[in-house]
Amino acid sequence: MPGSRCPRPALPILRWLPRYSRAWLPLDLLAGLAVGLTAVPQALAYAELAGLPLQYGLYSSFMGCFVYCFLGTAKDVTLGPTAIMSLLVSSYAFHQPVYAVLLAFLSGCIQLAMGLLHLGFLLDFISCPVIKGFTSAASITISFNQIKNILGLQGVPRQFFLQVYETLRRIGETRAGDAVLGLTCLAALAGLRAMKSHLPRAAPAEPLAVRISYLIVWISATARNALVVLFAGLVAYSFQVLGSQPFRLTGSIPQGLPALRPPPFSLAAPNGTVPFLSMVQDMGVGLAVVPLMGLLETVAIAKAFASQNGYRIDPNQELLALGVANVLGSFVSSFPITGSFGRTAVNAQSGVCTPAGGLVTGALVLLSLAYLTSLFYYIPKAALAAVIISAVVPMFDAGIFLTLWRVKRLDLVPLCVTFLLCFWEIQYGIVAGVLLSGILLLYSVARPPIKVSEGAVLLVQPGGSLHFPAVEHLRGAVCSRALAASPARSVVLDCCHISSIDYTVVLGLAELQQELRGHGLSLAFCGLKDPVLRVLLSADFEGFQHFPSWEEAGEALGCCPRTG
Repeated sequence: MPGSRCPRPALPILRWLPRYSRAWLPLDLLAGLAVGLTAVPQALAYAELAGLPLQYGLYSSFMGCFVYCFLGTAKDVTLGPTAIMSLLVSSYAFHQPVYAVLLAFLSGCIQLAMGLLHLGFLLDFISCPVIKGFTSAASITISFNQIKNILGLQGVPRQFFLQVYETLRRIGETRAGDAVLGLTCLAALAGLRAMKSHLPRAAPAEPLAVRISYLIVWISATARNALVVLFAGLVAYSFQVLGSQPFRLTGSIPQGLPALRPPPFSLAAPNGTVPFLSMVQDMGVGLAVVPLMGLLETVAIAKAFASQNGYRIDPNQELLALGVANVLGSFVSSFPITGSFGRTAVNAQSGVCTPAGGLVTGALVLLSLAYLTSLFYYIPKAALAAVIISAVVPMFDAGIFLTLWRVKRLDLVPLCVTFLLCFWEIQYGIVAGVLLSGILLLYSVARPPIKVSEGAVLLVQPGGSLHFPAVEHLRGAVCSRALAASPARSVVLDCCHISSIDYTVVLGLAELQQELRGHGLSLAFCGLKDPVLRVLLSADFEGFQHFPSWEEAGEALGCCPRTG
């Protein structure tokens, strides 16, 4: 029909696939390749961080790429293992692959349910100070967790404070080879990152040699993780050929694709079988923290890159995509995944045009599993530690403390509590931060600002919406000012900022009116919005008076108030 609009396809891939342009193909291929060269070494490093065999990092790195191509709404986002998610898996999967895979399945189910029920708004209750406190603490925790691999130490506890003590106590046992290689890799990664951020863009009018040089430098800086790991592996292999090995190596990784099978719902133990319910109880609060942090990372990253590139995303569709990726990933032995800021940035900077770039990334991970795992034997653990530290150091935001000090110092409370408690236990930090933010939010609801203008009558103007926790505060403020005046004054309640009220508020206002009437005073309302007026009229508010403006209300009560 002329003028009618075609319904939007339910499946996100159908929104861009029918209009796919051949000009997009080389850009998607290049972006997928660049992300893949970043994803493979990071997958190995994040599995080490999660306390799992390294092949599980690769098992977790391809399903999200394929699923997001069909269900994702942001062209730049890539799903896979991340540093924060690996840290959470380390805490709640107890370094056991069976727990990690089941955690991915259950997290995916929770995320799917939230997406289907449109519960993405719950993420809005996790405030920025809580997120910044968590990510900054995670940056320090993850970085220090890898210091032992940089120094070549073994048998260091994973609990942060014990880890700091044990690392400093055993600093004299540092292996020189691992330390030199690890610091060299860190310096190389930092240098390549700085090179990329300061690399001027080559104009099309530049000579061919200049453009080729730019392309070489750009590829080297973008694929810096792969280059550094490859360099470290060649160095380790050279020493192996010479008959000595000064580095701690990754070791053997099983070759081949993971078996397609349902996630495990029980665990064989030496003294019997651990049933499903016991496994769920063991993971405890992790079943809330892991899916919520996964959703938070994915939606925040998608929103950030969508706003930068001028398109919109559907948060609930993002929840569905992540949930499906985790559920299907658990069938190929994946641990929980989420959106990766680093790889998403690589994707965007590579000029990706559609989510199809994820197909190339996923295919590269599968090729690595099928044919290259034997080469990973010679990758030094110090090099993987350098990759992790390089990825998480930018997560530490020192400026947020000064910013909140200038903007709103009260927000420093949830920030600092989350930051400090995350060093003890991650879940305690997040839960305490969310609770504190909720208390501050509820306090502002229960104690809205109230402006009082004095005259022959009192003009009382609540500065925000009026909900039941605030009604006693309003009654106290009005009565104390109206009755303390000499002589006592009637009250005009200006409701221009109030958009809704509940039954408890109606009862409180009726009691306020009765209290004023007992002292020979009146209560009138002005500036009522239609929803509030309907509630008050339907409540049979005895003696209810309302006027379009405070001037008319003041005249009706005997005199106009003067502002002050």
